[in-house]
Amino acid sequence: MTENLWPKRLIVLGSTGSIGLNTLKVIEHLNRSRPGCIEVVGLAAGRSVRALAQQAERFNVPTVAVAQPHLARELGAALPRTTKVLAGPDAAEQLVRDTEATDVAGAIVGAAGLPAMVAAAELGRRIHLANKETLVAAGDLVTRLADRSGAVILPVDSEHAAIAQCLEGAQHKDVMRLVLTASGGPFREASAETIRNATVDQALKHPTWKMGPKITIDSATMMNKALEIIEAHWLFKQPGERIDVVIHPQSIIHSFVEFKDHSILAQLGPPDMCGPIQHAMTYPDKWGGCAQQLDWTRLGTLDFQPPDGDRFPALRLAYRVIDLGGTAGAIVNAANEVAVHAFIDQRIRFGQIPELAQQALETLPVEPVKTLAGVLDADAAARDFVREELNRLEPAAVTPQAASPRSARKD
Repeated sequence: MTENLWPKRLIVLGSTGSIGLNTLKVIEHLNRSRPGCIEVVGLAAGRSVRALAQQAERFNVPTVAVAQPHLARELGAALPRTTKVLAGPDAAEQLVRDTEATDVAGAIVGAAGLPAMVAAAELGRRIHLANKETLVAAGDLVTRLADRSGAVILPVDSEHAAIAQCLEGAQHKDVMRLVLTASGGPFREASAETIRNATVDQALKHPTWKMGPKITIDSATMMNKALEIIEAHWLFKQPGERIDVVIHPQSIIHSFVEFKDHSILAQLGPPDMCGPIQHAMTYPDKWGGCAQQLDWTRLGTLDFQPPDGDRFPALRLAYRVIDLGGTAGAIVNAANEVAVHAFIDQRIRFGQIPELAQQALETLPVEPVKTLAGVLDADAAARDFVREELNRLEPAAVTPQAASPRSARKD
């Protein structure tokens, strides 16, 4: 797939979120075993100034970026004068374009990370992709740019990292189907009525993974899995009919590949993001890991069940997006982002999140993806559409004690 060149010069986008924190943990682990193998040359975050400044000091990072421009002075005051501070909504993209780097770790949540990831693809970087929205919204564009520049996209999502490992050395023509596993989230056994009226606190209680609030809500609606289906379509060049989902509550099998001869390869491991992060960082090499080690003697039973498209309609949207192509992914992703934040703010009920995403897809025109500007236009149109719908809706009747997303934030 690609030669792994050392030492690396790495930019970490979204460094203060859960994936970013684990990325820095893996870097420290690898540098302990092979000092100087990875130099962190840039960090970017949204608004967590104190955490970003501490990271920059710990890793002696020359350039940092913050998305909120009014935080530039506070960030600069917390750093040595020699540290360059970029600020504003385009700061992460500027960081990627202005910094000599070999690798870019993309862990910014949502479409906000898209311009920086497009820049990394244009520049031919090795991309450690945790930001699934990059391929959901602009898969056609990003993969074309990567093919042209020689950029390599290494998936960090545990499911896609698992599939990539199962496909190593295999012929794509021999694949019968890819199967993404899903924990089922907090509402795996809940009734449709319970799901529709779930509270914020209930939706943020993921049974397996520790993630930020937006991704956790996406997991509860299974929109996260829908986005992963679309991402798998672009990463592995498989049509929607060859990508399936199975509920696997233990989150031990991260995904598997079934070949035409009906043989199956699966990748197993504990639910620890350090594993897929290190796989991308050292690929194609295998070094001693810092992820948890699986204890086979305590593994117990592995359960599987089909997903319920009636209780989790977000899953159906994935296949519709693949069929439509173009800006369909950008529309669904942007609509979902606005709807998730509206739910957290108690403006809508939980069950209205996928409904609003579907309404946006059914209402807005789907155009071919030719440029980043076209993707961003579709993104903006979807956000405007959902905001207009929210203004027409009655406020959701959510109990006050149910909404405390700040207390549940993992990043």
